[in-house]
Amino acid sequence: LTLEPAEYNPTKSSYHPVRDACWGPGQKIPYMAVARTFEYIEEESARLKIIETLSNLFRSVIVLSPQDLLPCVYLCLNRLGPAYEGLELGIGKTILMKALAQATGRQLDQIKAEAAEKGDLGVVAENSRTTQGTVFAPPKLGAAAVFGKLQAIGHMAGSSSMNKKIDIIKSLFVACRHSEARYVARSLEGKLRIGLAEQSVLSALAQAASLTPPGQKFPPDVLDAAKGKSADARKAWLDERALIVKQAFCELPNYNIIVPVLLEHGVESLPQYCKITPGIPLKPMLAHPTKGIGEVLKRFEEAAFTCEYKYDGERAQIHILENGEVHIYSRNQENNTTKYPDIVTRVPKVKNSTVESCILDAEAVAWDPVSKQILPFQVLTTRKRKDVDAAEIRVQVCIYAFDMLYLNGISLVQKPLSQRRTLLHNSFTEVEGQFLFATSMDTSNVDEIAEFLERSIKDSCEGLMVKTLEVDATYEIAKRSHNWLKLKKDYLEGVGDTLDLAVIGAYLGKGKRAGTYGGFLLACYDEESEEFQSICKIGTGFSDEDLEKLHNSLKDYVIPQPRPYYRWGGTAEPDHWLDAQHVWEVKCADLSISPIHRAASGLVDEEKGISLRFPRFLRIRDDKKPEEATSSAQVAELYRQQQQIQNQLPLEKDDDFY
Repeated sequence: LTLEPAEYNPTKSSYHPVRDACWGPGQKIPYMAVARTFEYIEEESARLKIIETLSNLFRSVIVLSPQDLLPCVYLCLNRLGPAYEGLELGIGKTILMKALAQATGRQLDQIKAEAAEKGDLGVVAENSRTTQGTVFAPPKLGAAAVFGKLQAIGHMAGSSSMNKKIDIIKSLFVACRHSEARYVARSLEGKLRIGLAEQSVLSALAQAASLTPPGQKFPPDVLDAAKGKSADARKAWLDERALIVKQAFCELPNYNIIVPVLLEHGVESLPQYCKITPGIPLKPMLAHPTKGIGEVLKRFEEAAFTCEYKYDGERAQIHILENGEVHIYSRNQENNTTKYPDIVTRVPKVKNSTVESCILDAEAVAWDPVSKQILPFQVLTTRKRKDVDAAEIRVQVCIYAFDMLYLNGISLVQKPLSQRRTLLHNSFTEVEGQFLFATSMDTSNVDEIAEFLERSIKDSCEGLMVKTLEVDATYEIAKRSHNWLKLKKDYLEGVGDTLDLAVIGAYLGKGKRAGTYGGFLLACYDEESEEFQSICKIGTGFSDEDLEKLHNSLKDYVIPQPRPYYRWGGTAEPDHWLDAQHVWEVKCADLSISPIHRAASGLVDEEKGISLRFPRFLRIRDDKKPEEATSSAQVAELYRQQQQIQNQLPLEKDDDFY
């Protein structure tokens, strides 16, 4: 006898994928099982427990209804498909509230008021029990059916689509029971808000397919493949399997391909079937910030390295497919092909005839054809975002290619940079102002690097990227590598590094700032525990106009209480908590140990965290997701570097103010 869906509990310690499920073999998984799993995850802040809870749900799906695994994965990630396909729901908050009002027979104004007060439409939906009398109770929601309806909403376009979307949303709300409405509403809003990051979903998927191998006949023989292993051995085994899944996903970020392969061939076969493919963007390799030339030389000691100009533009991953098509993707794997029709027509002309298919890593930079000069990033941002007409382009771009990840059917990510660069230079021809190779110099002479850094700044670049050529010189996705270091011009002046921080709270302005926010609580991101940890209050670097704009853009993100995955010190509590959606670039004078802030706590001081002194707002980083904010490990690293420089000056007490 199966459980009632409302009693489903995937957090059980010795979870049994068949007996503890709330549906039977071959049946569709009820959406309630997913909603219950989300409820437990929302309450839990320990990352390993979150992964285990989600993997228990996935284990049951693998055994009982494998065809529902893909929709479940997408529901957990709150996506309609691969990021690069760019499928969006395209419904605003107002439409959502209207549908909720119609489904529950409540007044729209009531719902609006309650949503403003609670800051979470999900909770409002859950509290709004349907009062519409129906002759027959609507059938219970299935997870795959809910996902199908979300996809259908995403695909609808045209003048009459809004009413159709409202009808679908209403049908969902009417059928919701218990907590289902909370998560349906949040999925529709585009934010699940349960603190579940993609890396955890990948780990849970790996864990589920390892413990309960797919493809077994029912009833399955193996329910826990780690039985009999010691705790340490089990953990090591699962970590190793998680890495296989994460690496496969980095090279081929498409669950539509990965999940079926996982179900048919198991975890260990992923690398064989899931390879880099032109037309599917990879995650880009990221660099590590440094404090100065001395550190670069120390880090790379004996290794040969190259210095490249660091261009102030937009990352462009250029794919040439075998059929001749050219696709361009951003650093977040968004499809930017229609933004750059000029690049699309240019690429076939600069490639040599030997190139049948390839993937390039490059930077698209605004270019002034008259003065033959690079223009600042701000100029590039004035270009239209999509569907650009080549005849109407005002801002010209030049492509600076610096790496090649794939050529004629062969992945190059495991080859050293020196080889990748030679292949790149042999495969393309430079054309001034259109397609150039990044300016580079191979050297380990301090004076030459300093001179080259000065030159890069005169040439309107941000500084240098320093990369190893032979030793440890593979293209590392999946993590921020120490084999690529950035050396920015600020490092010369010793004014301190810039950090990208998530906004998690706001303080109401006083005096002339009354009526807007006067300061904000910022946080770094801890990848281990998937938490946002407070690092400073900030109130400088804003013009009045900035504050006005920020107030308007943030007010939709106010939440009634902090998320369970926020960490902050008692006295730093903001007037309004905010959903971590915005990332800002911030500069500071230095970093110090803080009794209040929680950033990198435990990494430098056992109890205390680290905070920024004299933080200044520089700009909004629209291109970064909150999980891509500066990590707590980087914060600790920055703190240690400056400590080396200062040779352990006595610590001053922290004047944490704004």
